[in-house]
Formats: sequence, C-alpha cells, structure tokens
Amino acid sequence: MATETIAGVSVERNEEGFLVNPDDWTEEIAKEIAKELDINELTDLHWKVINFMRESFAEKGQIPTIRGIKNSGGVPTKDLYSLFPNGPAKKAAMIAGLGKPQGCI
Repeated sequence: MATETIAGVSVERNEEGFLVNPDDWTEEIAKEIAKELDINELTDLHWKVINFMRESFAEKGQIPTIRGIKNSGGVPTKDLYSLFPNGPAKKAAMIAGLGKPQGCI
C-alpha cells in the first residue's frame, strides 16, 4: 500500500489504486481520480452513480455491482458503459473511494 497526496489530502491506496479507507474520500479526490482514469469531467449522471454507490455501501456494507447500479441506482447499463468506459463498476467504485466490486477482474 502506498500513501499519496490527492487533492491536497494524504491517502493510502492499494496496489490497484483503490482508496484503502473510504472515509478519506472527498469530492475533490473523486475529481482527481476520475482524471487519472481519463474521465475529465464528472457530470450530474456520474455523481448520481458515485453517490448511489457510496450510500449503498454505507447502508449494506457491500459495493454495488453493475446490476445493482442498474436496478436500484436507476442508471441503465448502456449509460454506465458510456460514463465509465472499459469497466464501469470498477472505475465508478474507484472514483467513489470504495474498493473493487466483487466479481471485477
């Protein structure tokens, strides 16, 4: 695990780049991680997914899958792939300051 400074905050990240402690997350950190993933602007729909993931994790203790985001978060799968190309659940979880979702490679 490595300690990095993102958006002026010192955080620990694992070898894949996920925050070790979800409580370290801020919206500014989310924006910087998104840029690292070539998502240069977080739209309202991005934030809908990110906030849903964080709320779902806080409530259930599990990171939602694509199916969970689609069914409970109200964002169609096609839109998820458009918002977070090449691995929407993994990228959205990383930007949301959570760990890697179960079932992601």
